[in-house]
Amino acid sequence: MTALSTGRRPARRRGGSAPFVLVAPAVVLLVTFLLVPIGYTVYLSLRAARVTGGGFGRRVEQFVGLENYRGVLTDSAYLDGVVRMLGYGAVVVPVMLGLALLFALLLDTPRVRLARTTRIGIFLPYAVPGVIASLLWGFLYLPGLSPIRSVLTSVNLPAPDFLGPSTVFFSVANIGVWGGVGFNMIVLFTALRGIPGEMYDAARVDGASEIQIALRVKIPLITPALVMTAIFSIIATLQVFSEPATLQPMSDSIPSTWVPLMTIYRDAFVNSDIHTAAAASVVLALGTLALSIGVLTLLQRRAFRSDQ
Repeated sequence: MTALSTGRRPARRRGGSAPFVLVAPAVVLLVTFLLVPIGYTVYLSLRAARVTGGGFGRRVEQFVGLENYRGVLTDSAYLDGVVRMLGYGAVVVPVMLGLALLFALLLDTPRVRLARTTRIGIFLPYAVPGVIASLLWGFLYLPGLSPIRSVLTSVNLPAPDFLGPSTVFFSVANIGVWGGVGFNMIVLFTALRGIPGEMYDAARVDGASEIQIALRVKIPLITPALVMTAIFSIIATLQVFSEPATLQPMSDSIPSTWVPLMTIYRDAFVNSDIHTAAAASVVLALGTLALSIGVLTLLQRRAFRSDQ
């Protein structure tokens, strides 16, 4: 017998349109503020401004294909910035994650004192905006204002020029490390607090010291958190901009092409060449995506011993 012959209404499909209504705002925001800007950037990267009609002609946009990409990939200043950015990441990421892991392990020990105050103190630098932090460090670096140089000079010790050609790279890296340790420490500390205490008790019964517990129990169990913080830190270092851009007026050792994002900013807002800047942005985005996926795959294989 059918539902109509029995006089009962047919059962409605569960859910109906409710899931689509709930997801719609997120989809609209994703398309509006992510996919559309990406598509427009790719569109701009395939075009260029040309002057037609001789010296008194008009400026028009033309489709040039991959010409802008060839120009970016053969630009020595852009490529030098990429190499410098990779070196910056090779210094900042290991030091930052190493310090974050060390602080998290120290704060997780049972006999630590003032753990809450110390945790807040380590996290506070992350709450300072990057531009403000760079300005603060810039005043500490400036030869005429640096209290560090004054103290060293007063005790007859050599005072380095923190903004000189041979030291400015590490001065910028110091700002990145100082600002990122707190966030990663909180993530790792939270992961440590999720480990059952019975595992520590069992290790202590077996005669393990606190150092052995940290190396053989804690670190292996928070490997997923370490992988996540490593990926986020790599992405952040590939997008470094505010630190060198803020210190640039204070030092002649930081050119306007010190990192790729500074080159993109110069092309777009100083030289008014948005097409080359768009191509450079796409190249940087693809490089960041490829490097992130490669590092994630490598870390997953080593951390989880996966053959996939």
